[in-house]
Amino acid sequence: MEIKNRKILDTDILIIGGGTAGCYAALTIAEQSDAKVIIAEKANIKRSGCLAAGVNAINAYIVEGRKPEDYVDYAKKDADGIVREDLLLTMSDGLNRVTEKMEKIGLVILKDENGKYVARGNRNIKINGENIKPLLASAVEALLNVTILNRVAITDYLVKENRIYGAVGFSIENETAVEIRAKKVLCATGGASGLYRPNNPGFSRHKMWYPPFNTGAGYAMGIESGAEMTTFEMRFIALRCKDTIAPTGTIAQGVGAKQVNALGEVYETKYGLTTSQRVYGTVKENLLGHGPCYLRTEGISAEQDDSLKKAYLNMAPGQTLKWIEQGKNPSEQNVEIEGTEPYVVGGHTASGYWVDTRRESTIHGLYAAGDVAGGCPQKYVTGAMVEGEIAAKAMVEDLAKENAASHEMTGEEKAFCDSRFEEKIKEYDKILTNQSGLYDTEQLEEAMQKVMDTYAGGISNHYQFNENQLNLAEEKIEKLKELSKELGASNMHELMFVYELKNRLTVCETLIYHLRARKETRWHSFAENLDYPDKSDEWLKYVNTRKENGKIQVLFRELVKRGETYEHSY
Repeated sequence: MEIKNRKILDTDILIIGGGTAGCYAALTIAEQSDAKVIIAEKANIKRSGCLAAGVNAINAYIVEGRKPEDYVDYAKKDADGIVREDLLLTMSDGLNRVTEKMEKIGLVILKDENGKYVARGNRNIKINGENIKPLLASAVEALLNVTILNRVAITDYLVKENRIYGAVGFSIENETAVEIRAKKVLCATGGASGLYRPNNPGFSRHKMWYPPFNTGAGYAMGIESGAEMTTFEMRFIALRCKDTIAPTGTIAQGVGAKQVNALGEVYETKYGLTTSQRVYGTVKENLLGHGPCYLRTEGISAEQDDSLKKAYLNMAPGQTLKWIEQGKNPSEQNVEIEGTEPYVVGGHTASGYWVDTRRESTIHGLYAAGDVAGGCPQKYVTGAMVEGEIAAKAMVEDLAKENAASHEMTGEEKAFCDSRFEEKIKEYDKILTNQSGLYDTEQLEEAMQKVMDTYAGGISNHYQFNENQLNLAEEKIEKLKELSKELGASNMHELMFVYELKNRLTVCETLIYHLRARKETRWHSFAENLDYPDKSDEWLKYVNTRKENGKIQVLFRELVKRGETYEHSY
């Protein structure tokens, strides 16, 4: 098989990724301008991204009596200071606004007898969110100036002299390569899962916390194009219900369940209550022989039983089915918990593109929003929407300035794009015609996950690592990158798998540099450095990286504190 067709498209704005941030950005662009937009989505925007299965709460909301600054303080405390406060504040300012917008397009938000939103804790409100993504997708599909390319995998940016001119990729459904020329590009591809060996083996390996289809493509394309990345070392490890890998916050916040060990002792206060500490405490209790660990639900009311079972049907029905299959309600048995494998994701931690307050990356014309954007943790669904809105407004504003200056792509720039397009087609064809490789994609993916699990702080090593292990991990990942150049694919779907593996390997390599560079343990479990087991004020700074001439360079930047803002000087 070879590429049979070529398609060249021109647009004002290209959005890569039709998940939460990408869709909301498209809605904002349509409200603000008549700019032409193309959304390139690897799956289908109806059920793609983190919202695919639904969600049962808005986890980032400014409830009555609170203000955006309170949310900044919460996120900063949870990340132990390594955040961009300017990004957090601009995100927090918009949380309630985008929530109201979602309600207007059909999202069911639960209300009390006074017509006020039902709060769940200090920052959350309850929703019936099983259809949140189809609602968002339908609103985008109705936009006249937006073209949606479902089932199109973008593999590379078109970047010359640190300016982006579009991107290239291919259709997964037919042998067509696609070049999209754009004046502005928004990356909204989500974070990276599948880097480490997961909780469940074999057929069930995709039963994980983060969407298994988010492979770090946006990170990888940015890394290879020389974009600056930040804080990958703040990995995210979710505390989940054992086996089903269902969320635990629904139980902890919904019914006030405490974390207890097998002896019935509450241990969560012993280790701390930040996200990383909750995972760390569970790991430590198991190592001390006090496991298994649980969320204590025994003794809750029948009404709370029903509430939990209904809540999980909105986003993780496997947990409800487990209760039904066992013939025991939550009130009759505690829920066993465990940590997941690590992920790189900017919606819960601060990992991602280094951006300014307008969410522009260090590459001119390339913006990032949602899980792919760094510096702004705890953004969740609504925060991703706000970042999509911020980036959209910035792109529209910049387009207006450039149109006023009659800026159009030159013949030389078009020739560059077309030349890169032809290079990529040759690369696609090489993979599609290669049927003689010694290894297939799945074998190399498993090898990658084993390397990361063993040498870069995975589940089997209780999330711990040292510098010698990281050096070995780097060496082995580099060998796997070389082997990946010889992979073959018999169809376009398998070609997508090849690029997903390549993306993950690129993210793994960058992650290793970040883990090695931060010589402290600021976040237990998230970055448990055995060579430097303590926290140090010397490391109150950002660890950033940029790839130059094929080599990763580590950069250190000073913290952006309250009242300060960072903007690119280029």
